[in-house]
Amino acid sequence: MTAMATTTIPEGAALYRLLAWLSPAYPVGAYTYSHGLERAVEDGSVTGRAALVDYVATVLRAGAGRVDGALLVAAWRAAAAQDEAALDEVAGLAAAWRGTAETALETMAQGTAFVSVTQAAWPDPRFAAFAARHPRALAHPVAFGAAAGFQGIPPRPSVAGWLAAFAANLVSAGVRLVPLGQTDGQVATATLHPVVEAAADAALAADLDTLGTAAPMLDLLSMRHETQYTRLFRS
Repeated sequence: MTAMATTTIPEGAALYRLLAWLSPAYPVGAYTYSHGLERAVEDGSVTGRAALVDYVATVLRAGAGRVDGALLVAAWRAAAAQDEAALDEVAGLAAAWRGTAETALETMAQGTAFVSVTQAAWPDPRFAAFAARHPRALAHPVAFGAAAGFQGIPPRPSVAGWLAAFAANLVSAGVRLVPLGQTDGQVATATLHPVVEAAADAALAADLDTLGTAAPMLDLLSMRHETQYTRLFRS
């Protein structure tokens, strides 16, 4: 661990970076993943807006959202404290903590893309050193949390924003798959707001030593998606 002060940047600059990193225009390829939702629609389990909201809420409360939010916060804290050993431990845990091949691809491919574009557009030597220790092996929430911690973006908006973007991407996938209208998609996103806030609170309070999930159907849908005959999405 190196004793260094966390980078502090003005509030407006932090917000600008956060909005840029969470924008659909940030090229991480999130639009190519449905997190098993495509299989759920194929099976007839998600047929409308209410079912879509339930699916995304389950992901946030008991699936990858619960785990990834906690990992993001842990990475943020390790980066902010300049604790390389703790940061590397979180990276290794995130790489192992995947239920299926497709969800592993989903987070690792997006993490790799995030690292690449962030180093080009928002360079930071500490983040570059971290990425170099884990070439093409950083889960998206860990890469995001580390970058936010190094660059002085506060943890609460970082994790809440990341979870909101994750949820919005799944809603967008649902709009295309069910299909639903764009207004239905926005109503679903608005309905999920308290779920995202609760998930962010849970992430900030989580203990990685006792953290767990219990949403086996999400993993089963992801596994079945691997052999789905017609697919629009990579997961």
